[in-house]
Amino acid sequence: MKRILILCEGQTEETFVNNILNPHLVTYQRWAVPILASTKRTATGSHRGGIVSYAKLRREIDKLLRDSDARCVTTMIDYYGLPADFPAKAAVQGQSPYERVAFLERALADDIGDVRFYPFLMLHEFEALLFSEPDTLREYLRPADLQRLFGSLAQCATPEEINDGPDTHPAARITRSKPDYSKPIDGILIAKAIGLATMRERCPHFDQWVGYLESV
Repeated sequence: MKRILILCEGQTEETFVNNILNPHLVTYQRWAVPILASTKRTATGSHRGGIVSYAKLRREIDKLLRDSDARCVTTMIDYYGLPADFPAKAAVQGQSPYERVAFLERALADDIGDVRFYPFLMLHEFEALLFSEPDTLREYLRPADLQRLFGSLAQCATPEEINDGPDTHPAARITRSKPDYSKPIDGILIAKAIGLATMRERCPHFDQWVGYLESV
């Protein structure tokens, strides 16, 4: 069984790896170990997920790469809200979200400089996956205002292209429609209901990452 280390932005991604991704990867003789990013520290000294500093994130990636038993090290962090010191963020290039995320992933790979490292940034964040099957999302959220949830999406060919505006990124749409939305609970329940196959079919950047994990 080949072992893969995935640095996850938060508990939702950690649970996603354990409960949704690993049952698939095990059929390819791969096993992913999610590592919760600890770039934030609470007043009590405990750690919680979230990416607030690239300098701290880089130290965590370097630490994981020191594990010589790991087949590869990768990330599962959001493109939306990357810290200001992220490599090449101030000079990002590309006409489409796919071009821009590829540009930043290359910059990250170049900065880390290790052949076992495969960068992955979620376009634009985890909640984009939940838009892969609108009927399932609608059923679980039961929003009072569908316009807030799905309005202005006609121009988006894929869920990953939902823009990253402060009021229109995927998570913002969901929380406006369902203020009590819980990412670690509701997000995972919806993702399970949709299924990995549908999310891969509708989200090509995510699909490319999963395909790499199958073959590494």
